[in-house]
Amino acid sequence: MKSAIILFPGTNRERDMAAALKRASGRDPAIVWHGETSLPDVDLIVLPGGFSFGDYLRAGAIAARSPVMAEVVKRARDGVLVLGVCNGFQSLCEAGLLPGVLMRNASLKFVCREVKLEVVNTQTPFTRAYSPRQVIRCPVAHHDGNYFADEATLDRLEGEGRVAFRYAEGTNPNGSRRDIAGILNERGNVLGLMPHPEDMVEEAHGATDGLGIFESIVGARELAA
Repeated sequence: MKSAIILFPGTNRERDMAAALKRASGRDPAIVWHGETSLPDVDLIVLPGGFSFGDYLRAGAIAARSPVMAEVVKRARDGVLVLGVCNGFQSLCEAGLLPGVLMRNASLKFVCREVKLEVVNTQTPFTRAYSPRQVIRCPVAHHDGNYFADEATLDRLEGEGRVAFRYAEGTNPNGSRRDIAGILNERGNVLGLMPHPEDMVEEAHGATDGLGIFESIVGARELAA
């Protein structure tokens, strides 16, 4: 599986993401600077976590308007898999690839801790390695992770099976509506996820619960080949 990670000024999780992708696929991802206007031929595009452009204006707002994002949007609409984690999730919402917005945490404080996630939909390219309703461990580290959308949008996400992950067992760290931690686009090839699965993929991390996302992506590519 060939992948590319988009690097913005202020990104700080690209190395963790690259290590997770190599562990799952056996291949190093390409690192693409945000100022580029083209992308290599890849099966997966990742927008990793961090604080792109210092979170000025709104988290992910400037990143969503970087030159490379026009190509990311085009590839997503062509069916290429796109994963946005934390700041990447914020940027995908700002770019219009996912509905809703990530607002300030309800506590108005930065949150860095482990949470539990329920895998809501296992029939996606990102979640097939998990069991239905499986609860996994995953760390979060964010200040603007409070997912908000209007009731009609939330009902549509629920009804169409586009809620991929939900904070479980009372571990919602930010006040997200309906405990939503990760959502999909209508086609199911774009996932935005607030927690960091790339930081729980080997025993040295304390668990390997996040590895299933990357194994699912690799498996989906093998099925499509």
